[in-house]
Amino acid sequence: MHVFLETEQLVLRPFTNTDADDLFALDNDPDVMRFINGGRPASREAIHTQTLPRLLHDYPCFGTRGYWAAEEKTTGTFLGWFEFRPLDDRSPAVVELGYRLNKAAWGKGFATEGSRALISKGFADLGVERVTANTMAVNTRSRRVMEKAGLSFLRDFTGDWPEAIAGSEHGEVEYDLARADWKQCR
Repeated sequence: MHVFLETEQLVLRPFTNTDADDLFALDNDPDVMRFINGGRPASREAIHTQTLPRLLHDYPCFGTRGYWAAEEKTTGTFLGWFEFRPLDDRSPAVVELGYRLNKAAWGKGFATEGSRALISKGFADLGVERVTANTMAVNTRSRRVMEKAGLSFLRDFTGDWPEAIAGSEHGEVEYDLARADWKQCR
């Protein structure tokens, strides 16, 4: 297995087609999906035709992927995934940070640890100049992870949601971190 990044508790590795069952379970937990789609279940077909192709995409400016399967280092248990993808396939300057972890992984510091490691790798090795992250304004847990990972609140905004979900009426928030600010905090 190719390892992209290793931390004290996590292994981040590229996705493969064999991850479909784990992704199906993750995307079918209504609590996990609450702030994504209101908790609606995903079909196996959607996992194979929409989710996996997105997670398997290589970004030319990185020479690698932008989504990583997260496993617990000691057990190899699938925990979910991290996103660290360029907003432009041709430039690593601005990347979006994201994470989706199963409920068993919540509250254990995995999201913060993985986010910090990806941010460090991005600024130190991948030519990243700015990291951005978005979530619904009411998603206080995700906002706290962003803050603990070193990102700062940038703005409130209203996204263009095809369907309103509970909490979307409060809008969304964007956080960011610039390389210069990251260097000062190290």
